[in-house]
Amino acid sequence: MNGKVAIVMVLVAAMLWGTTGTMQTLLPEGVHPVAVGTARLAVGGIALFIIVLFVGKLNLKSWPIKPTILAALSMAAYQPFFFTAVTMTGVAIGTVVAIGSAPILSGLMEWLIWKRRPIRAWWLSTFLAIVGCLLLFLNQSSVYVDPLGLLLALGAGLSFAIYTIVSKDLVKSYSSISVVAVVFTLSAILLSPLLFVYDMTWITELRGAAVSLHLGLIATALAYFMFAKGLVHVPSSTAVTLSLAEPLTAAFLGVFIVGEELSFISWIGVSMLLLGIGFLIKGTEKETPRMSEVNRV
Repeated sequence: MNGKVAIVMVLVAAMLWGTTGTMQTLLPEGVHPVAVGTARLAVGGIALFIIVLFVGKLNLKSWPIKPTILAALSMAAYQPFFFTAVTMTGVAIGTVVAIGSAPILSGLMEWLIWKRRPIRAWWLSTFLAIVGCLLLFLNQSSVYVDPLGLLLALGAGLSFAIYTIVSKDLVKSYSSISVVAVVFTLSAILLSPLLFVYDMTWITELRGAAVSLHLGLIATALAYFMFAKGLVHVPSSTAVTLSLAEPLTAAFLGVFIVGEELSFISWIGVSMLLLGIGFLIKGTEKETPRMSEVNRV
């Protein structure tokens, strides 16, 4: 797989994540978002584990325990952090802080802790994408800032950044399907007690079951598998910034499927997101040959 295909896989993964909001509008009223996130991980984790067993890709011999647990904890923590933050401080602030902080935190950790400096195009493209995300979401609803909600949103951004960086190291040595299957199965086990905390009767209804299957199989299992495959050839900081295609997809689905309207400011945000992602793609394509030369040396 070359760099271009890897970039496409990361973008498609982000676009699949972007369908979650639209799908959740189809759920019965009163379903708690944390319950949806827990069901999503459970369905996705079980499906991935069954697939990896069926194709015979699971080999736990000499499997690295510590990074796997760290990745699983990060993914498990992201669900309650993000959904609780959105509940406490609103969709606009919660989404902007969680999704917008992830690229910054990923780039800083990759640089300061893992000693891998982000590519040059990352800096400007990340700035453009985050500002675009800010304009897109902050104009959607009234702004209410809750300090604890902000802290939880930052926790969600940090969780996703850690998951991405650790997963990139794992997929260097093990197959992407195996890594995603093991990590998401462990994450589902960690969150399983929440299945007894929230009302889950909605999942027995036809509409609830259909949404759960989409969220688990398509927006989780398939999406994170493609994301992990892309991580093999894309820097983790770049992958997290490219994942900002998620809110972009959600915005377009909201307009064309749900019937929402975007203001002029929101369309400026969409344009900046597209510009930032496009600039990063171009920069990554130019940087890949140079990085390959450095690796050979």
